[in-house]
Amino acid sequence: MSDDETEPPDTRRLPTLDKTPDAPAGTTPDAPDTAATSTADDDRTGRFWSDRRVPAAVVALLLLAAAGLLLYDVAAVRADRPAMAWRRRLAHELTTRHLDNPWVLGAAAVAVVLGIWLIVLAVTPGLRQVLPMRQVAPDVRSGLDRAAAALVLRDRAMEVAGVQSVRVKVSRRKAKAHAVSHFRELDEVRADLDAALAEGLRQLGPARRLGLTVHVRRPKKR
Repeated sequence: MSDDETEPPDTRRLPTLDKTPDAPAGTTPDAPDTAATSTADDDRTGRFWSDRRVPAAVVALLLLAAAGLLLYDVAAVRADRPAMAWRRRLAHELTTRHLDNPWVLGAAAVAVVLGIWLIVLAVTPGLRQVLPMRQVAPDVRSGLDRAAAALVLRDRAMEVAGVQSVRVKVSRRKAKAHAVSHFRELDEVRADLDAALAEGLRQLGPARRLGLTVHVRRPKKR
């Protein structure tokens, strides 16, 4: 064969993103046990922790200001200058007022409330608007905004025949739907809504199984 001859074209098949072929009738494709996975994930998947940037910044700035002011006053006293008026007044009040004084009790109550508030912020995760989703990979965590989840369920509910309007609210433990049906029997609409919203919740994949409450009524007569 000479060098002038043309090489045959490459007929190798290139990789493509093919859809999964449909399973034969009566069979289902292999899939992980979602019930077992959900139960296992409920034990270890918790809520997302908030950074608490604003409370931490406020506390840090207040402590920095108080420490700086006190340090400046101590340095001034060490330099043979008189102490600031606020420190003399504070020292006088602490030596003259008794523990049962209303001002002392009020200041102590405020300090206790602030301390409890900071402890609660430190030991609670926060981010109540984010629903933890079922963990599908060891090192990957995902969350879903509750308002977005309610919008998805609302769109799913509007596809049910007979539903004129619907309001969906998703909390940390339950999803509630209030629908208005202008035709069909209310029991039939409620049953279809139960099935559609239950399937929607399953597809959203929350880590904790959410309860579902559906209310259906007729539109108000004008």
